[in-house]
Amino acid sequence: MPSEPPIAVVDYGLGNLRSVTRGLERAGADVTLTDEPGALDDADGIVLPGVGAFSEGMENAGPFRGALTDAAAEGRPVFGICLGMQMLLTGSEEADHVGEGDVEGLDLVPGRNVRFDEALTVPHMGWNELDVERDHPIVAGVDGGPSETSRANGAGGSVDGEYAYFVHSYYARPDDETAVVTTTDYGGDFPSIVADEAGNVFGTQFHPEKSGETGLQILRNFVDYCRQ
Repeated sequence: MPSEPPIAVVDYGLGNLRSVTRGLERAGADVTLTDEPGALDDADGIVLPGVGAFSEGMENAGPFRGALTDAAAEGRPVFGICLGMQMLLTGSEEADHVGEGDVEGLDLVPGRNVRFDEALTVPHMGWNELDVERDHPIVAGVDGGPSETSRANGAGGSVDGEYAYFVHSYYARPDDETAVVTTTDYGGDFPSIVADEAGNVFGTQFHPEKSGETGLQILRNFVDYCRQ
């Protein structure tokens, strides 16, 4: 059997830590939940979960900024989930919207989070479809092969056309279109998975730990990536 890669889940006071940890363990990871930035040095992969406001998330996660930036620069996988994905970007309209001024994100994926159009019901909540736009290990099958649907559409990724669970009012708008791995339609297409240019920093706007077999597939892909 392949070894269980050590994966650190960042505990900064926000996020579905129990469900994320259980999901990663089901996916074959050796998981450590930590509130110590130094503990990230020993991890083959890092997960930044999150639920709540961008400004509060960045304030709480402030002590981890250096460790996350270093891990990304070293080429280790850094995986943001929901708010965690938004925190990978440069900034967010959310802080301005609630009168908290400009809050600096991690800037690992250049871009900004923007609010859904006011004509739409927010938060966007429930199950919605993933459309794979380009290849990335996070959307590949465990065997590395694309699905029949993906092949027909000319895109890689076994999660193409599958459904995931969302709860959010803001979405990522990366500066570079090539950062978009998957899109989802809610009053128009928005990026539901993004990744940096190197590919080792990425995030899902949806909650894989709440997305059934599709989410477990993505978590397995992450764990497999961390083994490389």
